[in-house]
Amino acid sequence: MKIDEVLIKPMLTEKGTNQANNKVYMFEVNIKSNKYNIKEALEKLYKVKVKQIKVMIRKGKERKVGKKMAIKKSADKKIAFVNISEGKIDLFPTV
Repeated sequence: MKIDEVLIKPMLTEKGTNQANNKVYMFEVNIKSNKYNIKEALEKLYKVKVKQIKVMIRKGKERKVGKKMAIKKSADKKIAFVNISEGKIDLFPTV
């Protein structure tokens, strides 16, 4: 898997910003990627040393859409919690 296909985007949520103080960052990753692909992509893109990666899959929600209120399911998301031992990822603006 190519590096640009592994990481989709960083998760800029309240939980993610609070954990960034402890050098834990949240990323949305490709559903087919594994921990080794994620570690390799982060170390090459951000030039950091990855300590630990935890991965979870967030199931998609079901919603009623359209005139007939048909049920449509949104896609599942894979989220990686990355613990950094060396370096820093500048995702958040500093005040």
